Amino acid sequence: MEMPIPNSAVLARKARVAERLLEVLPVDAVIDDPSETRAYECDALTAYRCPPMLAVLPASTREVAHVLRICHQEGVPVVPRGSGTSLAGGALPTADCVILGVARMNDVLETDYDNRFVRVQTGRTNLSVTGAVESDGFFYAPDPSSQLACAIAGNIAMNSGGAHCLKYGVTTNNLMGVTMVQMDGTVIEIGGAHLDSGGLDLLGVICGSEGQLGVVTEATLRILHKPEGARPVLMGFDSTEIAGACVADIIKAGVLPVAIEFMDRMLIEVCEDFAKADYPICEALLIVEVEGSEQEIDAQLALITEIAKRHNPVALRESASSEENARIWAGRKAAFSAVGRVSDYMCLDGTIPVTELPYVLRRIGEMSKEYGLAVGNVFHAGDGNMHPLICYDANKPGDLEICEEFGAEVLKLCVDVGGCLTGEHGVGIEKRDLMTYQYAASDLEAQMAVKDVFDDKWLLNPAKVFPLAVSEPRRAVVMAAE
Repeated sequence: MEMPIPNSAVLARKARVAERLLEVLPVDAVIDDPSETRAYECDALTAYRCPPMLAVLPASTREVAHVLRICHQEGVPVVPRGSGTSLAGGALPTADCVILGVARMNDVLETDYDNRFVRVQTGRTNLSVTGAVESDGFFYAPDPSSQLACAIAGNIAMNSGGAHCLKYGVTTNNLMGVTMVQMDGTVIEIGGAHLDSGGLDLLGVICGSEGQLGVVTEATLRILHKPEGARPVLMGFDSTEIAGACVADIIKAGVLPVAIEFMDRMLIEVCEDFAKADYPICEALLIVEVEGSEQEIDAQLALITEIAKRHNPVALRESASSEENARIWAGRKAAFSAVGRVSDYMCLDGTIPVTELPYVLRRIGEMSKEYGLAVGNVFHAGDGNMHPLICYDANKPGDLEICEEFGAEVLKLCVDVGGCLTGEHGVGIEKRDLMTYQYAASDLEAQMAVKDVFDDKWLLNPAKVFPLAVSEPRRAVVMAAE
């Protein structure tokens, strides 16, 4: 994976930059020892590593503003980092950058149940947002598989979703406002605890911008009343294509489950071994969950199971208890960890029309044989957000490159059938060089023009999202000015 050549002039100023940062941050919040900065050399896309020049851990919006102002004056690139769970390399450092971690910014600042919002610092983890309000009967809807660890900052950067996004939407549908620090240290407020603001949808621009426009330090999030109840049903099928067809039929029937999750045989077996979820061993498994009153649940599941029976399932089982509910979801939530126990892997993130699921799944299976690499499929089938896990051997020369080529072809396939390169993991570096496959030059120019407005020196996460050859003229101007 190509990365920009580090700016030697910036590297030469490391000691001065560290000294200036220590003027505005506590001693333990500035990390310059190479043995300690190595802790930040990668995120969850562990195939690519690069220790940063420095790392900082501010504890407030004010401290973030001080850091960014200094880096702006010194011409130092800044890579924002939440919890480091990005699967697209969104927080991968460059050798001449400052990693700005928000982990110390994890407070709940305001809770308003009457108006159904909570305001938090963005270093707070996703699951702990619900943890702060669930005793009062509320929850925060987006639930990425990494919700135990991932930070709200990263959720906003990548517009994360999760298993229940089919009904409740992704982060942008649950984000009401942000406090954001621009690269020059200016603090701005966008949106807030109210319905959509008039004028340009700046909040929509920021959510999913991958740390390219500013550092979001506080977020106002929509919280919801917990449903009366929820119940999943397990469906097993003889083939992935039949399971895909079943998903399409459920969606076409107009019923709206809270989640439809898909797992193929490989994922079923490794998750069962890891989580003991009592999954049926078959070629494809669907977890379909509905919620509401008992009457609503019964009515929805009756229709869903009727549709499933048309596809001759080899297993069809409703959960009979809250304990079984938890066990079923524990298996699905553990999918990435379970595969990681048995193999190195690269997790893809592409989105396709639901009607194309059978064809795309068949083609992925064919490509798996062509490239000689196993692939496990687990994804949010209800909205067509796919997460193929391509397995490879990191210690085998050439395997990573084959994996990258295979992954690129899968993502191109998503675009070819009318989908897009990413659903909730972002572009990062993983899909950066594929952006020209989906977007014309004029499209990329329009996107980069937005970054120009927010970050005219191109210092915020500059090596991500846009192919280096495309962004090089903008980054070169900055380098020349040093």
